[in-house]
Amino acid sequence: MVRSVPPLEDRLTPGDLVAELAERAPDIGGNVGLWPGLTIYRFHEPAAPTWEEVQSLSLCVVAQGRKCVTVDGEPYFYDPFKYLVLNNHLHFQAEILEASPAKSFLSFVLQIDPVIVRKVSVEMLEQRRSEMLAEATPKPSTAFVSALDAGLMSSVIRFLRALTTGPDRRILAPAYLQEMVYRVLQAEQYERLLEIAASQQNHDPVARVIAYLHENLAEPVTVADLAEQVAMSPSGFTALFRQSTGKSPYQFLKEMRLTRARDLLVRGSGTVASVSRAVGYPHASHFNNEFRRRFGLSPRAYCDLSVLRSELGHRPETAPQ
Repeated sequence: MVRSVPPLEDRLTPGDLVAELAERAPDIGGNVGLWPGLTIYRFHEPAAPTWEEVQSLSLCVVAQGRKCVTVDGEPYFYDPFKYLVLNNHLHFQAEILEASPAKSFLSFVLQIDPVIVRKVSVEMLEQRRSEMLAEATPKPSTAFVSALDAGLMSSVIRFLRALTTGPDRRILAPAYLQEMVYRVLQAEQYERLLEIAASQQNHDPVARVIAYLHENLAEPVTVADLAEQVAMSPSGFTALFRQSTGKSPYQFLKEMRLTRARDLLVRGSGTVASVSRAVGYPHASHFNNEFRRRFGLSPRAYCDLSVLRSELGHRPETAPQ
């Protein structure tokens, strides 16, 4: 009988996370310099509340001990079973509750560039924003605590290990960082994290352009038009947009239009021709060709298959792409 080997992440344990942080935190207090925005903490005894600040969206994980962060009078307790997410530009008080020389407090705070959150969650943000168009945008949470599962813990450990050598740091660490963001987005609190990321759009030209595209999807739009919206040159805007989303403005807009068209067709919100015009394709033949390249079926065939799957108890989104 062949014995199956468990996946690597299943073999990583909380003890591995403790060991990784202990090795990278030789000094009492905050240890910095391993990665931009990363601070690893070690304490040998409880510490009174101190004022701290984060500039960007932050992931906070305790490997050993217990901590309380107080934001606007609201306490957030977390330990090895939970993680904390903090909003950007936030002042708060942090208190170490459990620590001893025999069992040091070990944790890290990682300030994450919101560009990475958007890059990982472009499609999620698209879906969420579409829903929010018809309702008032909720006030984003300043912080929240959620359960630390094995998947997120494993990606954290792999990220820390990748910081050791040059090639791993350049190639693997950014990938593991995106995995960490992805796993948080997939967790129970992902909508609240998306709200936090979306709340930063007023300070971000790319986010402002995406909002503009949503409101003008049926209109002809050029890169020069989009660059003008945020007072940038077309070349500078294109470079920034690609860095933020991993796609050119034209590719992003095309995928946005086709995704919106698919949603409209599945909901029965018009004919193929009317949906084509509603998402910025004046010629139905061009729309049909682009839709087939993106989803593998013509708009009409996709619609028919979605209806059939729905009648059979399947979700329409599972149609082949």
